[in-house]
Amino acid sequence: MSKKSGKIAECIAALQGRELPAHYLGFFVCFNEQRFYEAHDVLEELWLPDRHGPNGDFFKGLIQLAGAFVHLQKERLQPSAALFKLAQTNLLKYPTPHQRLDVAAVLRLVEVWLGGLEGHAFKVNPLRVRAAPMLRLLE
Repeated sequence: MSKKSGKIAECIAALQGRELPAHYLGFFVCFNEQRFYEAHDVLEELWLPDRHGPNGDFFKGLIQLAGAFVHLQKERLQPSAALFKLAQTNLLKYPTPHQRLDVAAVLRLVEVWLGGLEGHAFKVNPLRVRAAPMLRLLE
């Protein structure tokens, strides 16, 4: 088992046996703890084997969203904007709600964060001036 796989297994252990896949739930746990890189990794394990399936672009969009925040954490503002746009393109393909996620709310979040980057000509990192977002699943 790789170091990466061990961390993912640790992250999802308590999430097994629930209504939704543990990797999907783990994405939200990591994302909401601002562990965006780990969120990306956890969901990627679910996405890779079924990337051409019905949820392929949905998971890809969420992975790109997490990646955009990884870039913000590393002060790479233009690459972050590029990933926000890719996430937006992929998530727009899905209705709201989808997989118990308010996709419309996530798309609004993307608009706000992308606007924060573009509105300041990529000179201000919005992650330094506002709290990181939280993603919640619907009941």
